[in-house]
Amino acid sequence: MKSVMIVGVGGQGTLLASRVLGRVMLDAGYDVKVSEVHGMSQRGGSVVTYVRWGERVESPVINEGEADILLAFEQLEAARFLPYLKEGGMVLTNTQQIDPMPVITGAAEYPAGLLDAIREKGVQLTAVDALALAGQAGSQKAVNVVLIGAMASLLDIPEADWLSAIEKTVPPKFLEMNQRAFALGYHA
Repeated sequence: MKSVMIVGVGGQGTLLASRVLGRVMLDAGYDVKVSEVHGMSQRGGSVVTYVRWGERVESPVINEGEADILLAFEQLEAARFLPYLKEGGMVLTNTQQIDPMPVITGAAEYPAGLLDAIREKGVQLTAVDALALAGQAGSQKAVNVVLIGAMASLLDIPEADWLSAIEKTVPPKFLEMNQRAFALGYHA
């Protein structure tokens, strides 16, 4: 069984990313479970989704030390959910920093050097400037699909199957832009 924990901030598209990942694994013949934990997503708070697949999956929930991949849409979220990564697991994160409310109000500062701190823990880390790549694709809102593309390049599912899952999941008027976003992430 494989487990991916997708973490980000409300409005970044973590839910769509989990649906694309779940669809591609379902189409590949796996038993798939997806769970969404919204938190304070409408106020810029953390959003967490779990995607698990394999021969038989009993529960979508990923406990500490169980995630094969931590897909983070923002650096602070990568650091916050690092305990959920299993030993030998991988963190794939966007380089973007989004200030949480305590930073916005001046009560705290955004932690410096988060990516270096994660690497110092001996974690396999890949960081992608998904915001810039999404802009190249046509919309900064496509960060989620850029990151799905980057993750897809690490998994043993053909690129065409991912594009098919995107086509089944994304509204037609946004399909071409999301296909570009996926390709930019896949080849980043």
